[in-house]
Amino acid sequence: MLRRLRIGGALLALAATLTGCGGGGGGSSNLAATGSGTPAPSPSGTQCSLSARQSWAAAQLREWYLFPETLPASLDSGDFSTVQSYIDALTATARAQGRDRFFTHLTSLREENAFFNSGSSAGFGFRLQTDAAARRAFVTESFETAPAFGAGLDRGDEILAIGEGPGNLRLVSDIIASEGTGGVSAALGPSSAGVTRTLRLSGPAGTREITITKADYALQPVSNRYGVRIIEAEGKRVGYLNLRTFISTADPQLREAFARFRDEGVTELIIDFRYNGGGLVSTAQLIGDLLGRARFSSDVLDRVTYRPEKSSRNETRFFRSSANAVAPMKIAFIGTGATASASELVINSQLPYLGQNVALVGANSFGKPVGQIALDREACDDRLRVVAFSTQNAAGQADYFQGLAAVVPNSCTASDDVAFPLGDPQEAMVKVALDFLASRPCTPIPAGRTGQTLRPQAELLTPAVPSVAQREVPGLF
Repeated sequence: MLRRLRIGGALLALAATLTGCGGGGGGSSNLAATGSGTPAPSPSGTQCSLSARQSWAAAQLREWYLFPETLPASLDSGDFSTVQSYIDALTATARAQGRDRFFTHLTSLREENAFFNSGSSAGFGFRLQTDAAARRAFVTESFETAPAFGAGLDRGDEILAIGEGPGNLRLVSDIIASEGTGGVSAALGPSSAGVTRTLRLSGPAGTREITITKADYALQPVSNRYGVRIIEAEGKRVGYLNLRTFISTADPQLREAFARFRDEGVTELIIDFRYNGGGLVSTAQLIGDLLGRARFSSDVLDRVTYRPEKSSRNETRFFRSSANAVAPMKIAFIGTGATASASELVINSQLPYLGQNVALVGANSFGKPVGQIALDREACDDRLRVVAFSTQNAAGQADYFQGLAAVVPNSCTASDDVAFPLGDPQEAMVKVALDFLASRPCTPIPAGRTGQTLRPQAELLTPAVPSVAQREVPGLF
């Protein structure tokens, strides 16, 4: 959940960002704010030294951090070899309390802007799910504009072996046995255009080997294959929406999707956030508006609250009229432990209005009711994302650090079934969502903090040091 504004030479973006491993996803809205900040310094020989960058990061945390009482009174930056390790030490107390699970982090300004503005990144363009116990790796999704899809790799394919070429393939089972699932990430190589790997696959298209090269591509947030569907179920039409990530290019796709739902007279929806780690708050609020045909302009969509000395920035966002809005009677949100940040904001904002007509289907969500501001030091290509505000719905509900399973009125356990395409009525999560809409009973999701579990022992794989796109799109390679 992000918002952007310029303050002097710095760009301040109010965000709620989630890492692919369930740490904090991100995004930015276009909603501007005003106030003080740290201007980007003029270029000099020492401004981007490690100590200078660490000092700058610490100053931003002391000014903006939502939990200032948890910051150590003093901490010697000389004991840390990177800016991020110093940030992690500064936020260790809040992390131990479950309030900042590596949400505060340093990233690249240029790389993040490229992703949020257009979905631009470099890679093969698929999501990967690993099962450490079974020593297996499955593709859960393949993006239409990326190299993997063009090479015939898609959901349901199991990666059996990985190599830099056909002559040096290593079995995935051996990699996991010796190096853990992180070894699979390492074997796939860095997120750089030009990196080539040979994969041995087994799946719907049979067992085969393909060689693919990572390239720059723009991720489409709503798939043109299964992102929007009308499902005929028991004499009624159910609207299905799958949103991959909250970036600005999603906005026209979402308007078009809801225009179709409205034209089809849809009053029941399945909104699939199972892999969605978050993103732009402006896009989350757009979804709220598109679900708000029955809402008044005086109805609260969400609230943003800062620490007391920054309370002048607190904001209440009301529903805004949209020509394409629908008035849903019932919504089943599909989620997992990878569902976080802006995805959770959308779900939480519907609870005061739809109550018992909302369900979370799948597994417990990640649990991130806080957002980050992003402070830029342009000369160093540094963007510091600092947890600085909490988000709450119209009823004041803001405490779901343990996930939404204990907050939503209804929940239904279901597993991610990669044997079926996303959006298929026979896919396990979609099937259970349809059961909820039909008022059939289900097994509730256990409350309590989760990782990114999609099914027993399986989770989306994230590198130890993810790229911007990998933070925002869990499981991306």
